[in-house]
Amino acid sequence: MVNAGDMNGSGNLMDFLDEPFPDVGTYEDFHTIDWLREKSRDTDRHRKITSKSKESIWEFIKSLLDAWSGWVVMLLIGLLAGTLAGVIDLAVDWMTDLKEGVCLSAFWYSHEQCCWTSNETTFDDRDKCPQWQKWSELLVSQSEGASAYILNYFLYIMWALCFAFLAVSLVRVFAPYACGSGIPEIKTILSGFIIRGYLGKWTLLIKTVTLVLVVSSGLSLGKEGPLVHVACCCGNFFSSLFSKYSKNEGKRREVLSAAAAAGVSVAFGAPIGGVLFSLEEVSYYFPLKTLWRSFFAALVAAFTLRSINPFGNSRLVLFYVEYHTPWYMAELFPFILLGVFGGLWGTLFIRCNIAWCRRRKTTRLGKYPVLEVIVITAITAIIAYPNPYTRRSTSELISELFNDCGALESSQLCDYINDPNMTRPVDDIPDRPAGPGVYTAMWQLALALVFKIVITIFTFGMKIPSGLFIPSMAVGAMAGRMVGIGVEQLAYHHHDWIIFRNWCRPGADCVTPGLYAMVGAAACLGGVTRMTVSLVVIMFELTGGLEYIVPLMAAAVTSKWVADAFGKEGIYEAHIHLNGYPFLDVKDEFTHRTLATDVMRPRRGEAPLSVLTQDSMTVEDVETLIKETDYNGFPVVVSKDSERLIGFAQRRELILAIKNARQRQDGVVSNSIVYFTEDPPELPPNSPHPLKLRRILNLSPFTVTDHTPMETVVDIFRKLGLRQCLVTRTILGSLLILGSSSKKKLYNRIAKPEPSFSNAEDKNLVFFKKPFCYSKTLHINCYYRCSVLSIKKIRTVIGTQI
Repeated sequence: MVNAGDMNGSGNLMDFLDEPFPDVGTYEDFHTIDWLREKSRDTDRHRKITSKSKESIWEFIKSLLDAWSGWVVMLLIGLLAGTLAGVIDLAVDWMTDLKEGVCLSAFWYSHEQCCWTSNETTFDDRDKCPQWQKWSELLVSQSEGASAYILNYFLYIMWALCFAFLAVSLVRVFAPYACGSGIPEIKTILSGFIIRGYLGKWTLLIKTVTLVLVVSSGLSLGKEGPLVHVACCCGNFFSSLFSKYSKNEGKRREVLSAAAAAGVSVAFGAPIGGVLFSLEEVSYYFPLKTLWRSFFAALVAAFTLRSINPFGNSRLVLFYVEYHTPWYMAELFPFILLGVFGGLWGTLFIRCNIAWCRRRKTTRLGKYPVLEVIVITAITAIIAYPNPYTRRSTSELISELFNDCGALESSQLCDYINDPNMTRPVDDIPDRPAGPGVYTAMWQLALALVFKIVITIFTFGMKIPSGLFIPSMAVGAMAGRMVGIGVEQLAYHHHDWIIFRNWCRPGADCVTPGLYAMVGAAACLGGVTRMTVSLVVIMFELTGGLEYIVPLMAAAVTSKWVADAFGKEGIYEAHIHLNGYPFLDVKDEFTHRTLATDVMRPRRGEAPLSVLTQDSMTVEDVETLIKETDYNGFPVVVSKDSERLIGFAQRRELILAIKNARQRQDGVVSNSIVYFTEDPPELPPNSPHPLKLRRILNLSPFTVTDHTPMETVVDIFRKLGLRQCLVTRTILGSLLILGSSSKKKLYNRIAKPEPSFSNAEDKNLVFFKKPFCYSKTLHINCYYRCSVLSIKKIRTVIGTQI
């Protein structure tokens, strides 16, 4: 116990916060970060390193290591993401074929690999070899007949159920965050939201293993979206090894943006498309430096995947095609029709899937995730097996639909009636009349299309890893291939029509049905995700079809226009809003005419303003205020009578500071005065040791006046990445605190419909339920604090009409 005179006289009053203590500057789970604060901290860190680098050679070397640490992290992310993607591709190929048979010479070989090593494989029977046996051949020595078919059918279903059950069990027990696509949550995390464990090591391990299982089970889902989640888990792991990123949430998100680009790079073999995808679709903050590093990470990841060569064709993807016929202007009309189909399909899918997911969340269905996965898997396997286009993996299906029909193709889709006198080159086969195999394939594709459309609605969103890119592309590819065959046959039988006369002569190779499949795939993927530029780049990198950019652009733009006519949200934004994440989309528009003062609470007579004073509250007073409220921070004012704003103190840092002060600073007790000024207050003799907390005080919190238009407040939160914003009013030259609001509550405010303006009191009551601050003296109101004006509240406003 010391008196104030002794303290003031000695001048040695200790501010224990001059030394950092554990967890200061960190954020709690399900809270948003303060981008401005993180940027300022990184600037201070960089300035300190730069100044120290001039003191010695060792400090100079440390500064170089710090500068290169970002590139090292990108290298490690690319290597690990590429390796995991290659392993996943190889494992999926083997386990998918395992449902139908096994390789006797080496059980770890897939069907194709098994027959590669056989010397008895013929060209006509390239899919048959003695080393590969179906389960009926292995168990009952029969390859044909009803009993063999039933046995293979039964084992196909059992394998699918086994894979799906193992996957959902692993997710449920070890890593609940490993379910779903992951892209909605990645977008939310990159916008500044904290979800502890979502990018953890267990999530990485379980998502990698279960992704193989669910894709191999034959469910209508893909691995491309979850690979973005896997790559971001890699990025989070490696960033935690470097203090530059582990101690700064803003810098960490730059790494995660680059990791997302690497994930798309290995998912589609499209490094440039991956960078554009991260820029257009995922990232919230994407500076030029992050663009360069994203490109490097995507390059390393693609190189690593190419070195593994999982498809055995020296390509990064399975869909690589080479067309030998150019497209013609008259074909733009069917391409645009495919774009219209893609937009309608996207709208239908989003509305139905969101309705089903909402039902899952609000009914007893959500309590039985394992049963739901088993039922959907059983239905999928039972219906898929009889149709050859749904039995095979979706990637193989898309590859076959994209392919051009050459002389060596054995697919039913290439069963045309050939002219025996044809002497044209192999790569320049003219249009021919369709044979019976083509018509059979058309019916099977039509049934597969309907099945795929329906089953994907119920599959996406289950408690297993589930991507949407490949199922959407499959829907579009099937529709496009059927349209392409129809146009091809129309051109062949009616080549004298005016639309075909100038470019489709008899005996010419006019129409490429595989191109229509590629355009349809792009249209449907664009309709679901609302991607444009990155989609076109991914598609031509995916297929090698650089010459066909214009058809892809026409289909992508058309599908987006059509889909946007029914709703602006893509599937990922829709799931973000369904889950209630505080995400302010830059594409959203604010249409209200309200002012900041129009949505302020509380009204007169309600609870008083919750603030801290600069030098008149005790430790016990502060602890009581923290215990009785759930606000994420408190404005600091001069006094209760003069609510002139001094700064802002975060709740978490107050708790940590008081806890550490009790442990490390002698004399701090419950009735010790807490002060936020440079000099201690005048205290009576024998007063307890005061506690100085100026170090945790934000002396320049972002403020707006009570007459600031709400659209301006929305833009401030959206473009500056604020966590909270204080509302003030200037009276007689003093800046008086009225209240504050945070990102979460601002999001909630945007998401709720604006009430009628007939009753101002009721209007304000709808928006906010708890007061953050109130001044009895000045009779002025304040905003409700969300994390203290919040993004969740802002998001509520944008999504509604007046």
